[in-house]
Amino acid sequence: MSHLLLLLLLGVSGAHCGSHTLQYYITAVSEPGHGLPVYVAVGYVDEKQIMRYDSDSGRARPAVQWMETVEEDPGYWERQTQRCKGDEAIFKHNVKTAMSRLNQTAGFHSVQEMLGCELYDDGSTRGYMQDGYDGREFTTLDTDRWIYVPIMTEAQISAQKWNSPEVGLPERNKNYLQGECIEYLRKYIRAGSAELQRKVLSQVKVSGHQSDTVTKLHCRVYGFYPKAVDVKWVKNGEIDLMSEEAAQVLPNPDGTYQLRVTVEVIPKDGDSFSCHVDHSSLKKPLTVLWEPKNSQTNLFIIVAAVGVLLIIAAGVGGYVIYRKKNPYTKAPNKDNDSSPASSTTA
Repeated sequence: MSHLLLLLLLGVSGAHCGSHTLQYYITAVSEPGHGLPVYVAVGYVDEKQIMRYDSDSGRARPAVQWMETVEEDPGYWERQTQRCKGDEAIFKHNVKTAMSRLNQTAGFHSVQEMLGCELYDDGSTRGYMQDGYDGREFTTLDTDRWIYVPIMTEAQISAQKWNSPEVGLPERNKNYLQGECIEYLRKYIRAGSAELQRKVLSQVKVSGHQSDTVTKLHCRVYGFYPKAVDVKWVKNGEIDLMSEEAAQVLPNPDGTYQLRVTVEVIPKDGDSFSCHVDHSSLKKPLTVLWEPKNSQTNLFIIVAAVGVLLIIAAGVGGYVIYRKKNPYTKAPNKDNDSSPASSTTA
């Protein structure tokens, strides 16, 4: 993690198909509370935690076994600890500076930063930085122009200072995001290749629930890794359908992921609906066609069932009439009933 980083950041960045990401989330607070240390930094590769440092322990430690040997140099984790300690001092100062910018003298306040880089299969890269204060966006690093852009009015002074030639923070962070960050991401990928570079897609299932007015279609994708996946419904092979429900990738206990994408449609004669899945484990995108149930068969089953019930009802009615008209049939004597049901006690 770069010791050049000076301030704030908050946000989320998702990986794309055929890419790897290295991200750091940093939080500093004005005072201990809410179960948070005064300072904490957590690192992730492909959204798997790889390291953690906090002000309570004062040590940078690996979060997965393969990170323990990411560098043969025995001094690797000691260097990481010292860099984190340097960032901790900077962020503690930044909390006070941000409070001053907003005329706050007391209370619980937080500065957050998210930074990372992404490496695509074709060798291209990108970097990003965002910052926040008390859960609101503060500034963001424009990686096209390489300048800090203030989001809050109170962030203008900070952005102006960082962008100045005297400080030159955007250029330094550009060098980090395009250089050191990518270099270490490649090392981490090699160290954790058995886990990070595996590609799995277990199964895809489509189903539909039909009502009087609409049909709700579900496409369920199970057991895939890595997390990046593109799933969509297509009408007649060419029209992309928008999902009416938020599609969220959820983790499985075995480290894989699952996703369900749902759309509502009004099928017409000749329409076809298919689920398209694009994932790095596939040689080419997968298309699964939804086939509606045969309503004629369902109707036949219902009619047949009703017919059987009518026959049974007619038979029972005829037998009752026969019993009433036949003088030789008598009701059994309840006092002498020896059936098992009446001879047992509750």
